[in-house]
Amino acid sequence: MKAKNCLIFGGSGQIGRHLIRKLTKNNYRVTVVTRNIHQKSYIIKTQANAGYIDIVEANIYDENKIRDLFKKADICINLIGILFEQNKGNTFKNIHSIFPSLLAKLSKEYNLKHFIHISALGITDAIDSNYAKSKLEGENKIFKNFPLATILRPSVVYSVDDNFTTNFMTLLSRLPVFPLYYNGNTKFSPIHCSDLTDVIYHIITNNIYSKIIECVGPEIINFKEIIEKLLKLIGKKRILLKIPLPIAELSARCFEIMPNPLLTRDQLRLLKYDNISSGKYKTNFDIGIPSLKNFDDEVKKYCYMWREGGQFSTEKYISKKI
Repeated sequence: MKAKNCLIFGGSGQIGRHLIRKLTKNNYRVTVVTRNIHQKSYIIKTQANAGYIDIVEANIYDENKIRDLFKKADICINLIGILFEQNKGNTFKNIHSIFPSLLAKLSKEYNLKHFIHISALGITDAIDSNYAKSKLEGENKIFKNFPLATILRPSVVYSVDDNFTTNFMTLLSRLPVFPLYYNGNTKFSPIHCSDLTDVIYHIITNNIYSKIIECVGPEIINFKEIIEKLLKLIGKKRILLKIPLPIAELSARCFEIMPNPLLTRDQLRLLKYDNISSGKYKTNFDIGIPSLKNFDDEVKKYCYMWREGGQFSTEKYISKKI
């Protein structure tokens, strides 16, 4: 069987790395586009055997350069997204709306079999969030340019490579007090990264065109419960402090000065809204790919990095000899 060619944008992130390994093990050739080959290639090239992966450096707004890549592609997958805006063109509108629209247009023009775009859960309700509005605008433009596109809306995606559980465990290991916004009541349905890549692979191999698919894990957990689970896993006790909204907004405004802010005002607005299945669209369970990985069980596999004594802090390594 001739290997199909997958064109991936955003391949150096946690989803990209898992997906590259999944696709190349199943005889797909992958071309990964990166904006900085010197900074990212050392990560990407280790994800697959030679001959199955190509790394191309390109400005994602250089239509002529990107157009050449579509000539050899069968499938395009866009994993690029940002949580906060930066200078140099990294705005919500550019990344979440204009760029996906371009990819959809080229996918249609070159008659690609699939265009899969990663969006986010909860964006239809978060009407006061610039992040959510740009995501929705991008989805609308994608369907206008390529009606057969498939958009995945995952809840929080976690794994040992994430910026979610790992950042929280780092903060929890250092801070004596941890803030809870909106009383910690915001609900999530965390999905493990490998479960999400299984969904993407299933869509490709079974030629599924369901427009919007919500991707959720097997559990619904609120923010406070997530923090409590992480504290238990790393063996820490911390004060969880409910923060009034005016103080939360002031702290977010201060964080925004940082190059990589811990929290922005836009992210704070997003936290008002639950990040679980809406019931309006099919989920990964509906298309036959249920999430199998439990949050506690998976985080337990790598949380030892934040425990006192590391991996040897677990009970099976504790010597009972006194």
